[in-house]
Amino acid sequence: MNTASGGSAPDLQTRSELELIDEVVRSFDGTSNARLRQILQAVVRHSHALVREVRLTEKEWDAAITFLTEVGHITDDRRQEFVLLSDVLGVSMQTIAVNNERQGDVTEATVFGPFFADDAPRIENGGDIAFGAAGEPSWVHGSVRDLDGEPIVGARIEVWEADENGLYDVQYSDERTAGRAWLTSDEKGDYRFWGLTPTPYPIPHDGPVGRLLEAAGRSPVRAPHLHFMVSAPGKRALITHIFVAGSDYLERDSVFGVKDSLIKDFVRHAVTEPTPDGRLITTTTWTSVLFDIVLADELD
Repeated sequence: MNTASGGSAPDLQTRSELELIDEVVRSFDGTSNARLRQILQAVVRHSHALVREVRLTEKEWDAAITFLTEVGHITDDRRQEFVLLSDVLGVSMQTIAVNNERQGDVTEATVFGPFFADDAPRIENGGDIAFGAAGEPSWVHGSVRDLDGEPIVGARIEVWEADENGLYDVQYSDERTAGRAWLTSDEKGDYRFWGLTPTPYPIPHDGPVGRLLEAAGRSPVRAPHLHFMVSAPGKRALITHIFVAGSDYLERDSVFGVKDSLIKDFVRHAVTEPTPDGRLITTTTWTSVLFDIVLADELD
């Protein structure tokens, strides 16, 4: 049955919803920063589209607000639940994808993760980043070069990883520093250090993000990996990590961070096999992995 205005009820409902979107979008027309205006108006259009597509109920929206509030409450200087949420929704990887277009042999970027610390100790080439963290020793080595294959001398290489219990140092309560350090590439652009053979571990799932994964029937486990952040003057900073070939969870990494080019062979060696630097290892096997890094030129 038509209304007095001549339109059907569904048509009036649709018109009302679209008029609201237009009104809210126009409210940001006066934003002086053009980029901010573009982002805010896109947020309005896409968020309203989501509400209209799923016909979001008021109860569901209230639950979403409560969820985001809980994400904020659990976040502190040692735990970043918002980064975790961005990671498990794939937003982190999508942002990385649009900001790191492939250039030749440039090493691919992947997620930063919530466990970087900017006060890691420095080590010399050949040093050990474990600082007592439990795990199988791993000799990590490679080079840092530019797109022309020329060595990059003095590149800063930040590395960090979890121990064999699946925990980063910042997840312990004793203020330890372990499983992280930084070093620089040498006069040939090469680097080398001892770390730990990465093992699978779950992202923190005792909070709201963990409940979200459980409700979705998704595993919180990450494929085993070692983080890198590499920078040098005139080069685009690289945030990436390498994964253990043949390991579980490569096809179902909880934050979608795995890329084929970053899967590396961690070759296992017997206790009796000599190490590259003469280090004496008598109680366990050890691994070695080669990871050559190529940095892109800094964007103008």
